[in-house]
Amino acid sequence: MRILVSGASGLLGSNLALEAASQHTVFGITHHHSLHTTAFSVQQTDLLNPGSLENLLDNIQPDWVIHCAAQANVDACEKDPNLAYQLNVELPQRLAASVGRSGARLLHVSTDAVFDGVRGNYSESDTPNPLSVYARTKWLAEERVLEANPAALVVRVNLFGWSTTGKRSLAEFFYNNLLQGHSVNGFQDVYFCPLLVTDLAQLFLSMLEKRLSGLYHAFSRTSASKYEFGLAVARRFNLDASLISPVSISQASLAAVRSPNLTMRTDKLAQALGLPLPSWQEGLEKLYLQHQVGYAARLRSLISVAPGN
Repeated sequence: MRILVSGASGLLGSNLALEAASQHTVFGITHHHSLHTTAFSVQQTDLLNPGSLENLLDNIQPDWVIHCAAQANVDACEKDPNLAYQLNVELPQRLAASVGRSGARLLHVSTDAVFDGVRGNYSESDTPNPLSVYARTKWLAEERVLEANPAALVVRVNLFGWSTTGKRSLAEFFYNNLLQGHSVNGFQDVYFCPLLVTDLAQLFLSMLEKRLSGLYHAFSRTSASKYEFGLAVARRFNLDASLISPVSISQASLAAVRSPNLTMRTDKLAQALGLPLPSWQEGLEKLYLQHQVGYAARLRSLISVAPGN
């Protein structure tokens, strides 16, 4: 298959492109970052420029398009809601329509943040109640994408893993700070269900191979507070867990409101794929093993970000 991956410099896009490249022909699309790799083809372009999206599809002629690109900085979305709307709503809507006309299959990446986190244990049939600009744009994008392309896949995710910069995931945040002996906080009243990014990448490929469509949750089948997650990272990497202080989200100075309980149900996807989804504990063990064999360093060197970007 010929696969186009947008947002190829990000945590999800870079790992996904590498995972897919072992079996498929992959084209990674970046904007600000210039990536250098022989594992897949890289094109740097601004997808907001008129005609750039259509030209890419015409030139690459992908079978599958996986749209990872977004303004995912929650607080930045609060500061510039117009840009957030352009990147998170208008762009995926245009992409969905264009991919639909081309005959390719689209997987659009969404987020657990569309829910308010009041009760948790959310399924795909629950009505979202977004609390921030970021969350509102992502929910609106879900609706617009499926309206423009009913055959598309929309997948809500939360993830962790190694990244090209070493600073893209919560696991890296805890690992880097604890390794340097820095004290950090961990929210004890914020719950989530994160998947290891390489596990998520394989799920995406399986979903496309099975020609699934519509809305799905792709999360860990188990949950944890962010404080508990930090403790687990510390213990697995033999770092000092006492450097992590349990705090409440109410103590944080954040521009955007966060949802406290984002525990998720994954039975719909598990049934569609015929197997249970991985747990974050299994993902953490793989994260440790990846580190042991030099995967994190290899990822940073294989896909090196040019200076100044």
